[in-house]
Amino acid sequence: MELWCKKTRDAANNGDDPAIAGGLQSLCWGSASIGALISAYFSGSLLESMSPREVFGIASVLPLAVGAMSFLIEEEPIQRKKKSEMVVINGSNGLAENSETSVNGEDIATDDAISSIKEQISSLWDALRQPSLWQPMLFIFLWKATPTSDGAMLYFLTDDIGFGPEFLGRVSLVTAASSLFGVWLYNQYLRRVAIKDILLWTSIISAPLGLTQLLLITHYNRVLGIPDGAFVFGDDVVLSILGEIAFLPTLVLAARLCPPGVEAVLFATLMSLFNGASTLGTEIGAALTKVLGVTETDFSNLALLTIICNLSSLLPLVFIGMLDGVGDESQEEMEAKQIDGND
Repeated sequence: MELWCKKTRDAANNGDDPAIAGGLQSLCWGSASIGALISAYFSGSLLESMSPREVFGIASVLPLAVGAMSFLIEEEPIQRKKKSEMVVINGSNGLAENSETSVNGEDIATDDAISSIKEQISSLWDALRQPSLWQPMLFIFLWKATPTSDGAMLYFLTDDIGFGPEFLGRVSLVTAASSLFGVWLYNQYLRRVAIKDILLWTSIISAPLGLTQLLLITHYNRVLGIPDGAFVFGDDVVLSILGEIAFLPTLVLAARLCPPGVEAVLFATLMSLFNGASTLGTEIGAALTKVLGVTETDFSNLALLTIICNLSSLLPLVFIGMLDGVGDESQEEMEAKQIDGND
């Protein structure tokens, strides 16, 4: 994680090629989509011919392979001779710099672990106190913490409609391919659009599209002559593309906000915040599911749950002003400004 942030920041700050910042993000998450694509292709068919225990056994080998590959990563340890006392977040582009100074004219050694930890915590706290950092973080947290009805919909697809593991695996396959297409679409056409505008319009468009699930829940899609399977595929494809388009700018922004020396700490904090918000949204959705009495056999209030979850996704847009400044520029504008600053 630290290598990823460091390479992204160095490319943007050293004037080599600022465009690599977004390209590296897209490459990493595009690779993740390819992995999801391969996993989805085999998951459903394997469950048809193997037991869940055997499938989990095969899946457990992959994290071990990732751990083994980590030994192939070349990384030079950072040797510091002076304490970094201040982290400054530069204006709208969100780039962070450390100013290394001495205290009372004397250099402070940071060779020991305790001093290093204190310095990391101090730098992280200084960074988090900057409005240009904590305000975007707070908005993204609110944006990702909205409730979801995915758990209840899964029961509906399997218990009411009767989709099996093989079909759900194919849905996951198409969803992963759609995410990959979303990465390509962002790189080709949306790098010129302001980050705030991308988040605004993807949220606005996703809400009514999410409400189309009501057609499936009420089985009205059959009245329209749309098979259940075709409807599920079409709905998931569009929402997956929009989700990836909305997610990539937040990653570019997160990597650019990471100050030197605490890349791993701050980026891990940002990703933990994102994942924690998603978990909170899932838990809120689960609580709403229980309150509305939606169970694996009773889907009478599933339509109401879907309406609540989709409309609530628009609530964070009230606070989109928190992205003013840092989110008013597109990725290409950030890169162009960085090139001009290095000339």
